[in-house]
Amino acid sequence: MFNEVCLYCQTVSSSSFTWTHLFDKNSLCENCRRSLEHLVEPFCKKCCRMLSEKSIDNICYDCVRWENNSEWSGVLECNISFYQYNDFMKELIARFKYRGDYTLAKIFATDIKKVTAEMKVDLYIPIPLSETRLSERGFNQSEALLAVAGLPVTNVLSRKHSEKQSKKSREERMQQANLFEIQDLETINGKQILLMDDIYTTGSTIRHAAKVLKNAGAARIISMTLSR
Repeated sequence: MFNEVCLYCQTVSSSSFTWTHLFDKNSLCENCRRSLEHLVEPFCKKCCRMLSEKSIDNICYDCVRWENNSEWSGVLECNISFYQYNDFMKELIARFKYRGDYTLAKIFATDIKKVTAEMKVDLYIPIPLSETRLSERGFNQSEALLAVAGLPVTNVLSRKHSEKQSKKSREERMQQANLFEIQDLETINGKQILLMDDIYTTGSTIRHAAKVLKNAGAARIISMTLSR
């Protein structure tokens, strides 16, 4: 038998040893694993939002509005998310992101590795934090997610300090000045890029970052988030 400790609730459980234990130690107990709700089809093919009857060709109205705006059309090819932003995910991300539980990033390593293995990506770029936010939290959660998945991190974006995005409306996020600056134009030109973040809400943060990269000559930009 093999003892496993849940990374979230610290419950110890016993299971038969398999070869999987050698490669996947990013375990949750059965109860916590059940609390994660996978996104399932039908969902928006642009942002992974769960679809209702309000969609056009399997694209949600939010993404239709983004793509109908000449300033934002074609900036982001699509977003890939894994889980619904339910109460459990909200608390898990809060503990990881705001209360500094870095080890929780390991829960998602297998998901990230599995999906990125099937993609053509030149650069993995985390959404950066401002210096103020980084000092408050101690680490960048987006960079941590890439690192625990064993993916090479390219930090070419910097972020200006601003009011938290969660306090702004969708329209305020769309209309604000770009939050990001690029540090190395030559690194970006012609590259296939994956942008990493923890949550996709309105898509504003990711698109602002993608726009800077696109203007620097990036060929194609896809984003990945844990939750939608």
